[in-house]
Amino acid sequence: MVIGVGIDLIEIDRFAASLERRPRLAERCFTEAEAAYCWSRAFPPQHFAARFAAKEAVGKALGTGMTRWRLCEVVRGRGAPTVALYGIYADRAAAMGVERIHVSLTHGRLEAGAVAVLEGGAPAP
Repeated sequence: MVIGVGIDLIEIDRFAASLERRPRLAERCFTEAEAAYCWSRAFPPQHFAARFAAKEAVGKALGTGMTRWRLCEVVRGRGAPTVALYGIYADRAAAMGVERIHVSLTHGRLEAGAVAVLEGGAPAP
């Protein structure tokens, strides 16, 4: 059963400018693993922007928004990326009965976007 859906779209140039103006932005908003992956790519801002959009999409799907960025992590592995939640976001997902989070990221020359779908059964008692 679908419990929540979220979507977000980011302008890559604006995100690149934010990273340039605020060097600690990557440190504040992304886990070490996320940042290491993004910095290893040819054009890091598009990868940071896609992950930021994913975090926003997850926050919208949870109905809480996202303010503690590092408590939501886009995890790379074989195949599609997944999301790991920690702290208040993990608690919220458990209370909603979330059993799985599907996430899809995309980026082009100008924009990066993401969709998150929360799947599960009945909310926890």
